[in-house]
Amino acid sequence: MIEVYPFAGYPVGVLGLGKSGLATARALMASGAEVWAWDDSEDRRAEARALDVPLVDLAAADLAELTSLVISPGIPHTHPAPHPVAARAKAAKLELICDVELLVRSQREAAYIGITGTNGKSTTTALIGHVLNAAKRAVQVGGNIGTAVLTLEPLGENGAFVLELSSYQLELVPTAVFDIAVFLNLSPDHLDRHGGMDGYIAAKKNIFQRQTRPRVAVIGVDDDYCRKIHAELVAADDQIVIAVSGMGAVAGGIYAQDGTLWDARSRNPVAICDLAACTALPGAHNHQNAAAAAAVALQIGIAPATIADALKSFPGLAHRQERVATVDGVLFVNDSKATNADAAARALGCYETIYWIAGGQAKDGGIEALRPYFARIAKAYVIGAAAADFAKTLADVPHEIAGDLDTAVAHAFADAKQDGKREPVVLLSPACASWDQFKSFEHRGARFRSLVEGLREVAA
Repeated sequence: MIEVYPFAGYPVGVLGLGKSGLATARALMASGAEVWAWDDSEDRRAEARALDVPLVDLAAADLAELTSLVISPGIPHTHPAPHPVAARAKAAKLELICDVELLVRSQREAAYIGITGTNGKSTTTALIGHVLNAAKRAVQVGGNIGTAVLTLEPLGENGAFVLELSSYQLELVPTAVFDIAVFLNLSPDHLDRHGGMDGYIAAKKNIFQRQTRPRVAVIGVDDDYCRKIHAELVAADDQIVIAVSGMGAVAGGIYAQDGTLWDARSRNPVAICDLAACTALPGAHNHQNAAAAAAVALQIGIAPATIADALKSFPGLAHRQERVATVDGVLFVNDSKATNADAAARALGCYETIYWIAGGQAKDGGIEALRPYFARIAKAYVIGAAAADFAKTLADVPHEIAGDLDTAVAHAFADAKQDGKREPVVLLSPACASWDQFKSFEHRGARFRSLVEGLREVAA
């Protein structure tokens, strides 16, 4: 656990008592702060009571006594409407921060590597951590990837915190400055929480706030939004800027071309790795993730051979194009983390004969943007709240309204075996949130895994 010593002796509010909120409250308590914790959920308040976390109803308390409000990033504080406690805190002129800000203020000697983007954040964060571990560097990995940052181990001046950062978190880190900031890509998402695309872009760009040389900005250039941001960074010339791409050569950057990862930071590009050997990193999007991880590692002095070996040994992450099993010649891939169309496009682009399971709670725009991949779809199986709308978009593609995941998996497997096509893939890449039928994308992916395991047992 991280000691949050700057807040010792001060009253601090904590709003939201999920995993990171509880970790925050306990770290503050252990550091001698006076904690006022609250959650709108009685179940979460009960969990906090069981851990002796002091509860104060922040909707009624005099917030003027507090110095700061540590707010869980998932709680709105601006759009579409601020949570009432957040509004009261702003009126009382409290700073609104998240646990990442507490970490940065408390662990001042360590280096900070931040990773953001609409898609690929978790994979790239885990990949950077994997490379640094392979190089025997002192590293801790956490943040939006699922590990509350205040539960990490303290690090000294030779250590690095590798943190996945959402747009929500980046709005709540007013003093954080990242030694290396990685911005992978950008496409419309979470627009209701940021008041539109401009607000979303502004939140993401906070990862570069106050960076000056020798700090480093690593930025993908495979989408129009990030190409524009790259140009702005180069023009400002405040920090070292390294472009990365999974789709072709970029001058002075790190990129994938013709199946090879290249370092072109000097005049003559140098091959780093054969990407075909990196089996957990398929597709151009993962090649960009590999380029970003290599850019970070090279910048901190890790040898190219060590980077190449680490990329090859990376096991991948659950629910991100996770190869679950091959049953009777049919490959099952769990990409439950693909909660928007842009993420699903990345998976659809990796396979030629796809029995696609999609649906859930749709994001703005649905799956219209995926039309260029429809030719790869042997058949689609739509589920959840979006099923009827997705079926309309898929009018020219063989499809069925399966309704639920169990039916979709069974029908996709039967069709894939019966069709006899070459290298069939049953792909769960929903392009939707999961909350209509599941607790989370992890819950959805775990159910998919369980169903596939059942098929494998029957086939054995």
